[in-house]
Formats: sequence, C-alpha cells, structure tokens
Amino acid sequence: MAKYHILVNPKAANGRGAARAENLKKVLSGNDLEYYDITKISDYADFIGKLSEGDSIVIAGGDGTLSRYINDTLGIEYTNDVYYFACGTGNDFMNDIQADPEKPVLVNDYIKNLPVAEINGKKYKFINGIGYGIDGYCCEEGDKLRAAGSKAINYTAIALKGLLFGYKRRNAKITVDGKVHNYKKVWLAPTMNGRYYGGGMMATPTQDRLNSEKTVTVSPMYGGTKLKTLMIFPSIFKGKHIRHKEMVSILSGHEIEVEFDRPTALQVDGETVLNVKKYAVHATAAARSATVL
Repeated sequence: MAKYHILVNPKAANGRGAARAENLKKVLSGNDLEYYDITKISDYADFIGKLSEGDSIVIAGGDGTLSRYINDTLGIEYTNDVYYFACGTGNDFMNDIQADPEKPVLVNDYIKNLPVAEINGKKYKFINGIGYGIDGYCCEEGDKLRAAGSKAINYTAIALKGLLFGYKRRNAKITVDGKVHNYKKVWLAPTMNGRYYGGGMMATPTQDRLNSEKTVTVSPMYGGTKLKTLMIFPSIFKGKHIRHKEMVSILSGHEIEVEFDRPTALQVDGETVLNVKKYAVHATAAARSATVL
C-alpha cells in the first residue's frame, strides 16, 4: 500500500477544488491517502522533510496551483514522486501533454528545468506561458468580477467585449536572442513554454515544452481591423490563427523581451500582474537550472 499526500487547493475551479479532489479516493483506492489544504502550507522544506522514502505527493488544483507549488519548492531537494491531478477550470497543462484528466499524472520531468519570467522586478518559474495584451486584460477584468462576487467568469465573453470596445492595442518591441522586431497595434504577445493557455487557447501550436533546444516561443497577434480580428480570433482555440501570417508571427529563442508602449495587465500561469510595461523570459540552460531566483 502506497502513501499519497494530497495537496488540495480548495479555491480551484471557483471553489470546487476540494470536491473534485475527493475523486482520488476512487482512483487511488487501496492506498493510504492523506489530504492537506495547500493554501495553509507555509514551510515546504519542513513538510517535504517529514515525508518517508517512497511517499508520493499529489498536487490537486489548477494550473496556477501547480505553478505556485513549483515556485514555493524551488531549491528544496527531494526524491519523492510528484503527481498532478487536474482540479481547475482550464487545465491547459493536462491538455498540452495529452494526459487523462481523470487520473493523476507523474510530473517530475515537467516541473524541473523550467524557463524564468522576469516581471516588474520579480522572477517566476512558469509551466505554461505568459499572456500579455488582451489576454492579460481578460484576467484583470475577470479578477474584478470575482472580487464583486461573480462565481462564473466567462473569459470568452470578456475577450469579445475587449476586442470590440475595452482593449486598446499597444505597439510592441520584441527582442528574441538579440534580434529586435517591432509591431504596431498588438492584440497579444504571449511567450509560451507549452502550446496552451487561457483555458484552451492554442497560442503556439508549434511549441514543444520538451523540445531538445529548450526554446520558448513568442507569438504576437497584431494589426487588422476589429472585424477581421473578431473573425480570426476563435481559430486560436485550434491553433489555426497562425495561418494568418499577415497578423501573427512565430518567434522562438532562449532570451525574449517584450515591451509595450503603455503599461498593460499580464498573466503568468493564470496569476494576474498589473501595470506591466515589459517582461523578459530566460530559457537558457543556466536560467532553467537555477534554484534561486
């Protein structure tokens, strides 16, 4: 009988995370399960230090929960297996690795050697990607609705409203491994470790999180009329937006900097950061292997 330590984010899936995590009792039937509220763990070094050899950890939450666990345990050495059980709303990580969302998946190889995002003087390891532009705007607006008491947040509706009225496009300077690219009237400028973000948007269909070169991909969407953008935008959910090369670029590298001409909200693995003028991503071997940010 194996021992599993289930770290549950009760806030995941708009407060349904704990109920979803209860399904593990069936999936892991016959094993010893111990549940914890991940939001109440303040000392991971102490928590992990008390695990026995052969014990496993299961992160039960959304993509943001997994990302937070990665950053909170950075620099702590342990040999225990870590599993992820999707309890979020978007579950972009599971979608990207094409794993069964009804079962916990072993993630040790996915949560190490991740790229680093540098935003407003703070650094983060990230597992999926960074949304900058109307996607960051959507997260900002969604946070406002949630703070006002809304439980069901429709990000697609927010995006459509932003396309038509709310979001004002920025000009962007994007530097990839030292080469500068300038874009006008930018809607999106995400940098991705995987293919998906934002609850199913395949922003960078050519990106492989385990690619041998360890590159990341930035893919600005720019220009076009509002009507044309409105017609093209839904195709991002299948990655077909990149066919419109007059509006979408695909750039891959190890050092990426994106700078807008006006501050804009940004999201990194679902965590909103306000008033961002520029961000940088470091995906070199040194950055990926760093255990201190």
